[in-house]
Amino acid sequence: MKLKKSTVVVVCAIAVMIVVILYACVASKSGGSGRKGQSTEKTTFSVKTQTAEVAVLHDYVEANGDISAVNSVAVYPDIGGKIASTEVTLGSPVRKGDVIVKVDPSEPGSNYALSPVYAPISGSIISTPLKIGTTVTTSSTITTIGDIASLQITADIPERYAAALKKGLKAEITVVAYPDVIFPATVTYVSPVVDSTSRTKEIILAFDKNDSRINAGMFGKVKLYTYDYAGYVTVSSDVVVTKSGKQYLYVVKDDGTVEQREIQEGSSVDGVVQVLSGINPGEKIVVEGEQSLSDGSLIKDITNNENTAASAADETSETGNETNSGSN
Repeated sequence: MKLKKSTVVVVCAIAVMIVVILYACVASKSGGSGRKGQSTEKTTFSVKTQTAEVAVLHDYVEANGDISAVNSVAVYPDIGGKIASTEVTLGSPVRKGDVIVKVDPSEPGSNYALSPVYAPISGSIISTPLKIGTTVTTSSTITTIGDIASLQITADIPERYAAALKKGLKAEITVVAYPDVIFPATVTYVSPVVDSTSRTKEIILAFDKNDSRINAGMFGKVKLYTYDYAGYVTVSSDVVVTKSGKQYLYVVKDDGTVEQREIQEGSSVDGVVQVLSGINPGEKIVVEGEQSLSDGSLIKDITNNENTAASAADETSETGNETNSGSN
């Protein structure tokens, strides 16, 4: 009887141990499974995106130029001597036949009547006339008369851009007096030769319309558009990722991940580059946060969220302005 009781106790003890061991194993597996699940969970990257679109890149050359009248004539005396009087000043309007200056051809021991110098055309004095007492000859330029209602700008373009120069090219002109105003102009003349000293070609551009703010004698900055690169998707060069000498963009897929897509770059202007292959118009590409991505990365597009927040801020600002206006 005692033996049987001992056997029962031993059996029970073994059973309890087996249950404890099984429980520990199950708990261990459960815990390990949880950790494993956490380690395999994908990291989500917040990015901004934009839709790929075809755009035209306008290449250009920048130069400096001098603004002058389209039609101008240099004025010369008929006889040598000294300028005795000046009838005009810089900017004075004149008519054809008006007296510009009078020249005294007298020499020591002899007196001659003053010789008037007449305006050969109507216009305005666009260069400062020579001062009284200046000695002149028949080849001396007294002043220059021009039509200031019709102006042009002359610029010298480096020789390396000679192949792009032709009549009809468009340009944007700015002047110091109006730095935020753009005056459109068109190339009307291209020199057939390259200056051997400066290695430049002279071009002349006519302003597309008359503007009283532009004056003859002003200094202008010329932005001359030379080539148009069209027909391809364009992106900021900052969003292109370079790996092992190859260029990539990250394309957003329908499942919320990205595909690392190899591309071929084309022409570039001011940090914007053509994508010759690898991207199709209408595809969504990552434009911010791309440096942290790899092929297949899971993303969260925050572009719309930020646009919504910005719109809400603008509306709040406008409402505040209306309220302030009303109170005033």
